[in-house]
Amino acid sequence: MSAVLASFGIDWRLLIINTINFALLLLALWYFLYGPLMRMLEERRAKVAQGVVDAEAAAQKLRMIEEEKAGILGKAGQEADDVLQKARTAAAEKERGIVAASEARAAALLSDAGKEAKELKRQAIEESKQEVAKLVVLGIEKMLASK
Repeated sequence: MSAVLASFGIDWRLLIINTINFALLLLALWYFLYGPLMRMLEERRAKVAQGVVDAEAAAQKLRMIEEEKAGILGKAGQEADDVLQKARTAAAEKERGIVAASEARAAALLSDAGKEAKELKRQAIEESKQEVAKLVVLGIEKMLASK
């Protein structure tokens, strides 16, 4: 074998020394470059995976919040409709009360006006009777005085 190596001009001692140097260089590069590079890549992969998980969790939370928001808005709309209906009902009842009170007051005023008109009529008739009686007495006195 040494004849084959000699015929190609290869020194076996240099070959062994170069092999040892290559192995040492390979070990140094592996230890100082490849290891840290692999750790850095693994950390980045973990961060990206965590980012994907966080994004999915945020999307799920956003969907839940939007559903809750829609529920709250629906409930608020229903409550607003209920309040509006109650307000309309209360306004209608108050309107009926005011109308009834106004009608009662108008009826009372009409009744009072009727009583007052009857009283005035009675007084006018009484005054007329007294006037007629005076006129009759005066007429009789004149007839008696002229005879």
